[in-house]
Amino acid sequence: MNKYLEDLVKLSKFDTKISMFEPQIENEKAKLATFVETAEAIKTSINDTYAQIDDVKSKRTKNNIHLAELKTKLDDISRKHNEVQNEKELKALQLEEEITKEQISFANEEIARLDEITEEKESQLKEFQEKLAEEEDSIKEIQVSVDEKIEDINKERNSVYQERSELLEKFDNKILTFYEKIKRWAKDTAVVPVKKQACYGCFMKINDKTYAEVIKSDEIINCPHCGRILYKEDETVEA
Repeated sequence: MNKYLEDLVKLSKFDTKISMFEPQIENEKAKLATFVETAEAIKTSINDTYAQIDDVKSKRTKNNIHLAELKTKLDDISRKHNEVQNEKELKALQLEEEITKEQISFANEEIARLDEITEEKESQLKEFQEKLAEEEDSIKEIQVSVDEKIEDINKERNSVYQERSELLEKFDNKILTFYEKIKRWAKDTAVVPVKKQACYGCFMKINDKTYAEVIKSDEIINCPHCGRILYKEDETVEA
């Protein structure tokens, strides 16, 4: 293979590797982000549950105050029985007493209902707190794994950058400029192999004359359809 073409193939492969490092890092971070998002959602549920418990307890306190007022009113009604002077006043007092007792009964039922809600919410709160503890333990474990993986990726990236720099030190400037022009639009497919007599950049079949020149690898050949730089892989590599 032509030396310049061989260098172009190496450079292209280095650039392809380099472009893949950042997505790999983001993929590792995404693994952790999923657990962090779940933990944040649980924290939101915990805060909402605390707020709901406070609201229920506030309603219970108001009902307790109202219940005390009703009991005081009932005591007043009992005292007034001794002051009744006629049947009309007695009936009115009895009606007021009956209504007050119903209100007391309703207040007690409401307090019991609010107590049940509080118990249920506190049970939910405990479950959320246990889930959060489990999730935070998982986050710690995954954080270690992700950090190690990212460190490995960065080491590999630094190694590839080093090899690429060493290659560029002996690279022909005209050939490099030519490559960079194609790379601007073709990205990581500036240099592509020919397989089954087709350009593996645009996947168009190339004519026999161009294919023969690619096989010879004596010169740098561009795809007649898309302009990418073409090369023929070794049979062992292609296999």
